[in-house]
Amino acid sequence: MKKILLLLGILMMVSCFNAERNCEDYRTGTFEFQTYLNGELATSRFIRNDSIEIEKFQGETDTSSVRWINDCEYILRNINPDGMSEEKPVHIKILTTNSNGYTFEYGRVGDPKKARGSVTRVD
Repeated sequence: MKKILLLLGILMMVSCFNAERNCEDYRTGTFEFQTYLNGELATSRFIRNDSIEIEKFQGETDTSSVRWINDCEYILRNINPDGMSEEKPVHIKILTTNSNGYTFEYGRVGDPKKARGSVTRVD
């Protein structure tokens, strides 16, 4: 019985924990995203204001429109897509924030497959 009460107490404490989400702090700024591409660490840098995001990756620059759905979710749509794969918008949801950046989930709009990443503020 004591074990059950202890377990219930722990579950109640954990369920009260809310991850920090100060999403408005990250609507604008300069950020970096790192990912492994073909086994090598690749870094993307992007600058975002409230409605435009400009990304520099491997010597290429892409510009996307930003449409905020709510404080922590937005849609990116490539302004000059280089083919059908870049035409579909990307839904981004900020999951947690901290003093250096945020963790997010992203995927093509309408595609149930999602991925996660972390962004660091560089400005």
